[in-house]
Amino acid sequence: MTSKIVPVIMAGGKGTRLWPLSRATAPKQFIRFLGPTTLYQKTLERVSDSNRYEAPIILTNEDFRFLAAEQARELDIDLSGIILEPIARNTAPAVAAAAAMVRANFGDDAIMQVLASDHEIDAGSDYFGAIDTALEAAKSGKLVTFGIEPTEPATGFGYIEAGEELPSGARTVARFVEKPAQDKAEEMLAAGNYTWNSGMFMFPVAVLIRELEKYAPEVFEFAEQAVLKDESDLELDFTRLDKETFAQCPDISIDYAVMEKTSEAAVVPSAFTWSDLGSWDAIWKDGEQDGSGNVVSGDATLLDTRNSLVISRDMHVAMQGLDGMAVIASEDAVYVGKLEDSQNVSNIVKVLKGAKETKALAEEHPTSYRPWGGYTSIIKGERFQAKRIFVKPGKKLSLQKHHHRAEHWIIVKGTAEVTVDEDVKQLTENQSIYIPLGAVHRLYNPGKIMLELIEVQTGSYLGEDDIIRIVDDFGRG
Repeated sequence: MTSKIVPVIMAGGKGTRLWPLSRATAPKQFIRFLGPTTLYQKTLERVSDSNRYEAPIILTNEDFRFLAAEQARELDIDLSGIILEPIARNTAPAVAAAAAMVRANFGDDAIMQVLASDHEIDAGSDYFGAIDTALEAAKSGKLVTFGIEPTEPATGFGYIEAGEELPSGARTVARFVEKPAQDKAEEMLAAGNYTWNSGMFMFPVAVLIRELEKYAPEVFEFAEQAVLKDESDLELDFTRLDKETFAQCPDISIDYAVMEKTSEAAVVPSAFTWSDLGSWDAIWKDGEQDGSGNVVSGDATLLDTRNSLVISRDMHVAMQGLDGMAVIASEDAVYVGKLEDSQNVSNIVKVLKGAKETKALAEEHPTSYRPWGGYTSIIKGERFQAKRIFVKPGKKLSLQKHHHRAEHWIIVKGTAEVTVDEDVKQLTENQSIYIPLGAVHRLYNPGKIMLELIEVQTGSYLGEDDIIRIVDDFGRG
């Protein structure tokens, strides 16, 4: 039993609307767009008050497990656990699995708050006032959703029509409305009793489970079994849901499964600033604009340019005589388009995915993150490729070998301790070492600053699956 709120953060989405920075292998919740922290980290910070919240539970997938853990560690925020979904099954099965875990760990009386990890929120007095109202409503047995008071007749969000006021200050839910046409959005904005559907919730766990069992019994049955099944895999702080069992959950959202059917739904109309940051236009609106209305991150020179967004990674962008444009330059791709059309970036991604030559460009980010640091692909050709590898202080890669490639390492920053078979050497800047094909080797950063090196691979096969791990600190086979 706990008197605090148990936060459940949904961090498994793979967005494409913010391509080329956000891709399947590095989605927007883990990307630093305009500031030093990611959207996921900002979400963690909003639930970091130990007087109000228990340590959060993270729902994500296998690909992002180390990103989620490491970005929490960077903020020195403890987690109650990380649940790994083996396959995507929409929000109802995910919420149901979290509810089963919360009940098992915190009791039937627990209150859980479900948050998206990729929303930008001004967490001031209006925000925490809404949290307090939702908590009182949840304590009275209501399944609470947060409705954002609209600032414009947006067509990209669902809406909630509010009914009568409850003693808690929340209101009953009259109905949910799908994403509307422009004229309907204008009518709802004028009516004044409609809010945007934020996708955030406050649930009394016992009531949520009761309503799941009533309206979506298969969702909760298989989600709970996937959590509690004896074969559930515990690895470090990760809980893997049983794949075969979880796959039997219907693919359905929590809105459709429960919220649109239950008589216990309530909404808290909320005045805090909120954005799902689902387009480059939203990023521009959220950013700090200069005197010409431009938002710039990275190296750029702008001349006679207004109301535009420029984000640059590892290159200099020059713009002249443009208005209302988005220019997003990642390490390996550049997007240029009108801000007003930025909701349609996913159409470009579909085209890229449809061609063999560009499929990887649409899905794979040039920088891959690992629990020890990560690497960025620099160049790849027939029988060779070069990467920039970065290793965090005190971290080491697995003791491993390769069947098909040899490697050359050149240290450019920091200190490296390198094991090659029985030989252990310490290397510093401008020193290099050769790793023969088949040699058992390991890389370790014993220093206090980031270790950076250039790795040149040569061989007949250069795929990441040509790694035989012998010893690994992170439980990978």
